[in-house]
Amino acid sequence: MTDFDNALTDSDAESGERPGTEIVTFGCRLNTYESEVMRRNAHDAGLDDAVIFNTCAVTAEAVRQARQSIRKARRQRPGARIIVTGCAAQVDPETFAAMDEVDLVLGNQEKLEPAQFRLPDFGISGEEKTRVNDIMSVTETAGHLIDGFDGRARAFVQIQNGCNHRCTFCIIPYGRGNSRSVPAGDVIGQIERLVDNGYREIVLTGVDITAYGADLPGTLSLGSLVLKILEQVPTLPRLRISSIDSIEADDALMDAISNQPRLMPHLHLSVQAGDNLTLKRMKRRHLREDTIAFCEQVRRLRPDMVFGADIIAGFPTETDAMFDNTLRLVDECGLTFLHVFPYSARPGTPAARMPMVDGAVIKDRARILRHKGAQSLERFLDRAVGHRHSVLMETPHTGRTEQFAPIRFQDALPTGSVVSAEATGHNTTDLEGRSVA
Repeated sequence: MTDFDNALTDSDAESGERPGTEIVTFGCRLNTYESEVMRRNAHDAGLDDAVIFNTCAVTAEAVRQARQSIRKARRQRPGARIIVTGCAAQVDPETFAAMDEVDLVLGNQEKLEPAQFRLPDFGISGEEKTRVNDIMSVTETAGHLIDGFDGRARAFVQIQNGCNHRCTFCIIPYGRGNSRSVPAGDVIGQIERLVDNGYREIVLTGVDITAYGADLPGTLSLGSLVLKILEQVPTLPRLRISSIDSIEADDALMDAISNQPRLMPHLHLSVQAGDNLTLKRMKRRHLREDTIAFCEQVRRLRPDMVFGADIIAGFPTETDAMFDNTLRLVDECGLTFLHVFPYSARPGTPAARMPMVDGAVIKDRARILRHKGAQSLERFLDRAVGHRHSVLMETPHTGRTEQFAPIRFQDALPTGSVVSAEATGHNTTDLEGRSVA
């Protein structure tokens, strides 16, 4: 499981420039964080005239978009060095190394090593085109100190990497390795640094953040880390946690949800399906009843909590009845922000060997789920109108409420500030608001 809350397409890929270097990021918030590490390393090394692609492997479409973007970059910058890294490069380095446009392929561990950037011109030679080591051999995750995130109002802090679970559809553990946690002191130090630099909201991110702490001394967990952060960084106004596996939620996390108003009332759940046989074939560790019970419990503790969810449409062997169970779960859990993934077979995963659902059926089920999600979002926005919200401004005219609802303003407001606003209406996808004293 990983966090796909801000999954990017080729058309809206994040890019930011230091002199001579461009970084293009696809995929999850962890990739966004790691791109900032690479941006700093490239700047410190004075890297000149390079384009670095930080790829995603979650779907075949994500890989296709990365390859397309690489070819486009070569046409636009014919003299630049093109380096490809990220999960797709880690899982299938040979495919990218075979591209004439690519000069170097780096693994997910290598991309974070400053020494790689200090080599003259990345040490690229005609003899060596791939530097990708066994990701399963990596046993620790370092806390990297970052001063900020180019063009972003909120900051991401990595607390964990990798995953010990082997869901049958998921290629990510082979791109990220096994679960490993960043020590709490390093996490808190990074958050203090970002808050001192003016960030008003921090998002904790990783691949499987509810596994946090299991590999560290003591009894640390995601919940205890959240409580430590809020206690030791009192100047942090807003803390978010990214995608979680609800079956792993501990008592400390429930305590934080119930009693810590600075923890934002928005949780993104790795649901994947709402049918028990499908969940079993996915090798998930929860049942649909577990997801329903979790949402009910959290809402009792925090009535204003809003849920998002990742859902896969058309998993192998999924019948109409199985799909209906998933569709009903949206209402039974009150899911608001749906990220729908049409099933994409990833070579080497067990699900890729299961009987496939027809492609047209997968597409139609994804459409139905997205429509269901749009209806749920519109009902949520209806309820938000007429109420006050605390909004983090992402641009002069747009921001996000505590519940992560997008809101637009006619008047310009300072980017990065937290403002009080009244929601005056909505356009079915975004709230419309005005700032109030």
